Amino acid sequence: MGRVFMFGDNVDTDQLAPGQYMRGGIEAIAAHCLEMVRPDFAKVVRPGDVIVAGRNFGAGSSREQAAEALKHLGIAGVVARSFAGIFYRNAINLGLPALVAPEIGGIADGDACALDVEAAGLKVGNGEIALEPVPDNLRRLLEDGGLVPHLKKRFAEVRR
Repeated sequence: MGRVFMFGDNVDTDQLAPGQYMRGGIEAIAAHCLEMVRPDFAKVVRPGDVIVAGRNFGAGSSREQAAEALKHLGIAGVVARSFAGIFYRNAINLGLPALVAPEIGGIADGDACALDVEAAGLKVGNGEIALEPVPDNLRRLLEDGGLVPHLKKRFAEVRR
């Protein structure tokens, strides 16, 4: 179980991974993740928490550190009405679930929640938000921890 962190539309990669901290490595980037829109975010987020957002989450540059910062902080996944394409693929490649919710209603910031990638649902309180299922090939990447671990696993199987 985690908590919901609500954000609006157009959360961009500069907010997720502020450019001025890029030289400090992922620890520095994650420590300042989303501080432009929610100054306390990196200090209060805990492993298992879920971001729920509006449209175009992850817009902006192609920096994969945006998804990596969320994973570093222990975010269980991001649920949004839509994603910027590059962010979506970066998240999946890094093993961070990114799921589309056609309708987001009845959710409030701080609600207890549980993200179920396999069943494509976000349990919130006594209800559940239906999510678009992750395609099987991408779900396998997530299960393996991202693209690199997935490829290592496949190459090891081929060598046997």
